[in-house]
Amino acid sequence: MTSTRLTEAAVAAALALAAAGPFAVDARAQDSNPGVHLSIDEIRALAGQVRAGRSLQPVSWPNGARVAVMISFDVDNDTILIGRNPAPSIGGLSQGEYGARVGLERCVELMDRHGIPASFFIPAVSLILRPEMVGVIQASGRHEFGVHGWVHELNSELDAETERELVIRATNYLEQATGTRPVGYRAPSWNFSPNTLDIIRGLGFLYDSSLMADDRPYEILQDGEPTGMVELPVDWILDDAPLMNPLGNRYTPPRELLQVYIDEFDRAYEEGTMFLLTTHPHIIGKRSRMVVLEGLIDHIKAKGDVWFATHEQVARYVKEQAGL
Repeated sequence: MTSTRLTEAAVAAALALAAAGPFAVDARAQDSNPGVHLSIDEIRALAGQVRAGRSLQPVSWPNGARVAVMISFDVDNDTILIGRNPAPSIGGLSQGEYGARVGLERCVELMDRHGIPASFFIPAVSLILRPEMVGVIQASGRHEFGVHGWVHELNSELDAETERELVIRATNYLEQATGTRPVGYRAPSWNFSPNTLDIIRGLGFLYDSSLMADDRPYEILQDGEPTGMVELPVDWILDDAPLMNPLGNRYTPPRELLQVYIDEFDRAYEEGTMFLLTTHPHIIGKRSRMVVLEGLIDHIKAKGDVWFATHEQVARYVKEQAGL
């Protein structure tokens, strides 16, 4: 690029393309290889918006535990269809409603029977439609509520002002409904926009759980600078949604998926790091799929030396140990 204006325009175009998602089309001549037109400085700027900083893996976990285990539930129910379709399918809405009507209670009952704390990331609209879910989750007094958008919106398709307003609206509603202000954020569909980090930092969130740069907790960098914000990384391998969709071409039978989770946990145990699982009550809460959670919990408990914790508990612990 030969001028500052052209460089800024190229960066802006590249950022917009990245935010639009993997199926976006670049306006620059419909080029299928937009990265080849970027300078090294532009590539660094694009890649460096949000990056993994230092590992926050502690020297040891509480009570001498070998591994930290976090089980989370994204209680989306029917908000994905409501938020992203002008005329959502009635059948699809009913499939989502299963999560609130049946799946959530199955999942909570399993956690409570084993005395395991869990983190529930909930789009605010899910609670508005089914406010009784608050009582189901709160009954044991051990679980955490986290922000998961207003109506499972796609952040990358929103301007910064709208995205920020929706995060504020969702956070305020969860505080009103649960009596506690949430400190954790998980972007809907893990769809982290170029504005998301600014927004959640400005609102004082303790941690994020949407990114995928490590198997261990880490500090997020923004434009190369440490933020002091904890990232508890996720991964599609450790998410039930993409692997258990019976209409997709990646469907994995529950007992095969259980083995994937067991293998992931066993390696985390060997490393002395952490194991973070993301599930959805309308998916994992089906009868034949609950064997995944049941079998996994039995396997983990048989291993021993495990710290079951909420995301908030782990984030506070690693932040304190790191002196952040």
